[in-house]
Amino acid sequence: MKKIVLLLALLSITLFAQFKTIGISKFEKMQAKGVPVIDIRTPMEWKETGIIPGAHKMMFFTEKGEADVAEWFYNLGRLVKDKNQPFIIYCAHANRTKALGQGLQQMGFKHVYELKDGIENGWIKAGKKTFK
Repeated sequence: MKKIVLLLALLSITLFAQFKTIGISKFEKMQAKGVPVIDIRTPMEWKETGIIPGAHKMMFFTEKGEADVAEWFYNLGRLVKDKNQPFIIYCAHANRTKALGQGLQQMGFKHVYELKDGIENGWIKAGKKTFK
């Protein structure tokens, strides 16, 4: 019985999607290979700090913290063609991406990545460039 439970636990881990936090080096390598990068912040945030070059602006949470689900998934479908295609999401501090990434994982997206510490605490603090 214990073997069956262990086997089922291992299978369930491998069947679930991956949601991983990646550092800047891995982020840059994946982006260079053509993995789409999505900035989920608000237009106000894009204006204040700029965005990472090559990123797609696709706000998920409104300024009021509400999810704009229909619009976001419409845009995601234009960028990510199936649930097996990897993509990277980022926000200001990696708080919103954790919530969104876990939701995407539960929906069956297999390879969702987030930028460690987000654009402000990760990318900008590391001296990386943004554009407005």
